[in-house]
Amino acid sequence: MMSCTVLSVLLAALGAASDEFPPVSVTMERGEVVFKSEWRVLLRYRHGNVPFKPYVQELFTPAGTNILRDAPEDHLHHHGLMFAVGVNGESFWSETPECGRQMHLHLTPPPRATKGAPPKQGVTHMLRWRTAKDVSVLEERRLIRAMYDAENNATLVFWESELTAIEGLDEVVLTGSHYYGLGMRFVESMDKDGAFLYAVGAPGEIVRGDERLTPGPWCAYTGVAEGRRVTVAMFDHPDNPRYPALWFTMQKPFAYLSATRNLWKEPMPLTPGDTVRFRHAIAVWDGEKDAATVAAMNERLMALWP
Repeated sequence: MMSCTVLSVLLAALGAASDEFPPVSVTMERGEVVFKSEWRVLLRYRHGNVPFKPYVQELFTPAGTNILRDAPEDHLHHHGLMFAVGVNGESFWSETPECGRQMHLHLTPPPRATKGAPPKQGVTHMLRWRTAKDVSVLEERRLIRAMYDAENNATLVFWESELTAIEGLDEVVLTGSHYYGLGMRFVESMDKDGAFLYAVGAPGEIVRGDERLTPGPWCAYTGVAEGRRVTVAMFDHPDNPRYPALWFTMQKPFAYLSATRNLWKEPMPLTPGDTVRFRHAIAVWDGEKDAATVAAMNERLMALWP
């Protein structure tokens, strides 16, 4: 494990001005990874002293407003931006004694970027998913990447989870509740007077209460954090299994957004040794953005995916 390692990753524009993506530094120290773009902190990824699952603990707008909440009293297992599903009927989400754990194996810092090339690399985190009975069921290669998009004044994050079913098992089946996937818990102030934006223009079917599942390439949420209006959007990659995602959304008693794969109705079996990959992107802006702005970002991201 590297202590206090600072690596500068030079990010070049895609045929545009050289300052379109300012330089990013990645600091790895004391169980966390911090991405910065010049003076801006973009995110903090926590992997040390996390009994159940590593996660993005803080995610900042370009002006420095954090939008994520970690381990609120009502749901201690909600950790900022996190990824979890069920495996063979066992939860890796809820963090009870009966739940599985995403165990840290090793973390690889990003290589230096190629001059003149778009930013493609990030921190690679290898994890082993083990059940409560200490049976390994999945190996995960997780890639986390972040940058500041100067042209659109947005923080961009890319999260890729590549899951490989452990060989020697009879079966490995991805399962879970209707909200399992890549999920995001917002700061408390964003629970009030917020609004979701859907690519399809209208929310999907009600599951319970005001919880909905809406298909689409992206979903966004706008609310107030630290007294300022902010907007966050999550995007689905077209090559993901079961594209487009079913976006789980809720606002009462708190706001939550998650990219799901309908595992609660259609479990996803993997042959031992097989690999499945899920790629998502997140954009965070200061201020309130409309659907047209989010849709334009979705098109822009196609050239930036790792």
